[in-house]
Amino acid sequence: MRILFVHEKLGAFAGAEANILATGAELTARGHTVGILHGPSTGKGQEAWLNTFGDRFPLTSGHEPSCGTAACEVFQPDVIYIHKMSNLDTLEDLAASGLPLVRMVHDHDLYCMRSYKYNCFTRKICERALSSFCVFPCGAVIGRDRDGAFPLKWVSYRDKVKELDFNRGFQRMIVATEFMKEELRRNGFMASKIEIHAPVPPDGQTTWRSSFSDRNLIIYAGQIVRGKGVDVLLEALAKITMPFTCLIFGDGAHRAYCEKLSRKLGLADRVSFQGYVPQDQIGVFYRECSVAAVSSVWPEPFGAVGLEAMRYGLPVVAFDAGGIKEWLINGQNGFLVPWMDRASFAARIDDLLRDKELARRMGERGRLLGAEHYEFSNYITGLEDLFARVVEKTTQTIAA
Repeated sequence: MRILFVHEKLGAFAGAEANILATGAELTARGHTVGILHGPSTGKGQEAWLNTFGDRFPLTSGHEPSCGTAACEVFQPDVIYIHKMSNLDTLEDLAASGLPLVRMVHDHDLYCMRSYKYNCFTRKICERALSSFCVFPCGAVIGRDRDGAFPLKWVSYRDKVKELDFNRGFQRMIVATEFMKEELRRNGFMASKIEIHAPVPPDGQTTWRSSFSDRNLIIYAGQIVRGKGVDVLLEALAKITMPFTCLIFGDGAHRAYCEKLSRKLGLADRVSFQGYVPQDQIGVFYRECSVAAVSSVWPEPFGAVGLEAMRYGLPVVAFDAGGIKEWLINGQNGFLVPWMDRASFAARIDDLLRDKELARRMGERGRLLGAEHYEFSNYITGLEDLFARVVEKTTQTIAA
């Protein structure tokens, strides 16, 4: 099968990009041919992307529709697999191709003008569908512009409505959790077009296990942006009574603030910001870790980083936000803490650092749960089956 990926970036960046690269590589290993229609390069991990996607079709700065048409004409895909792409010209161009369109919904960009479904001032999680409420009183028409000369930009409500309309016409929408499926249904998508295929990370070194050393190592891995709650994690760490070391892997716009906050809280000798580190290298640190912290305060669509830690037999402590509770069972493979409750977050980490046998038991339950329900090979097989079904249905429709 020939599968054309579509994404706004080329290269490593966050969870969506990690999933695209891993999926493309595995589909290639299974005999499929993959290409990618993409936006600008991130400048990270380029070699792996170039090796995986031999056929690459860059979008021009204006995202002219002809780019999508040219990609389809040259690559001749059986199915188009869209990830993050909001440009209306590109979406219209792909829709006009007559090819089956499948969309993986990685986050809330599709139906939230702010993209993270929580108020940037109060941090309260939003449970509304896209509506005029987003314009007023939410004020989401004014957004941050981290790439331009001016710090703010205009976000078009009308364009977001059009983007949703295009996506409702796709043959299938893929989500990671029931939580995300409900978000799509709230925004007018037919339940019959939504399938759950959790984008689990590759299995990797599954024979490794944590030693739960006396170092009392805590690991956070992910972007350092406000929605990931690294500042809230630091405030929780300041309340921990047990000795510990915390490594924070990742980068982002909130890093400088969090580093300053860490020093202010007196954590500079116990918390170390490691910057961006490839996922396979973080695994080395998991081998000595005692607990993985998932501090997201936005409604996390899935939280694959927690599954990665579970594969090393680690317990996870996380806030109850979004779809995390679908894989983190409180008291079984870690602790699910009430949203933004810093004291409870600290207390649960303290429990695991104090009682390593408890941490080991929870970690082993998590490893078994992940192996049973979140296996990478099964995930890819599920995608293959989905692609085959939509291609067959499209062919039958054309023939009729």
